[in-house]
Amino acid sequence: MSQQYVTYYKSPIGMLKIGAADGCINELSFADDGDDTSLVQPTFSNHPILHQCTEQLIEFFNGRRTVFQIPIYQAGTEFQQRVWNQLLQIPFGKTISYTDLAKRLGDPKVIRAAASTNGKNKIAIIVPCHRVIGANQSLVGFSGGLWRKKWLLQHEFKYAWGVQTLF
Repeated sequence: MSQQYVTYYKSPIGMLKIGAADGCINELSFADDGDDTSLVQPTFSNHPILHQCTEQLIEFFNGRRTVFQIPIYQAGTEFQQRVWNQLLQIPFGKTISYTDLAKRLGDPKVIRAAASTNGKNKIAIIVPCHRVIGANQSLVGFSGGLWRKKWLLQHEFKYAWGVQTLF
């Protein structure tokens, strides 16, 4: 097993844990979910991939980045890889429904499996699972909390379309 590198970034939506190994980002999660945030001390690894990821996150949160250009990898089945690859195809400032996601995978009957895989995404924001919403345009399911999903979508809509309020 290769060396895992970790750093933390205090974002506008909470402390983010960034993990990398083998030259790829393999984790971007909300470090303060269920944790005592006083125990999360920001660390700044000198590993270049962590620095590059942090810089791109800063640009994203400042409205200057709409696409991440950083190598990523998360282990998963062939189906999970297909779902995560579909998430990467959803443009900044756009949303799709879980039904749409299943259709993009070629089988509308896999909606539950696609939704479950969406929830297992370990690289939040970069693999934009927050861009998948309910068929009735409702905010449903987000491991980082619905308030973060709403914040991320409003942030993207503001910079993509000038829309200030959504949902």
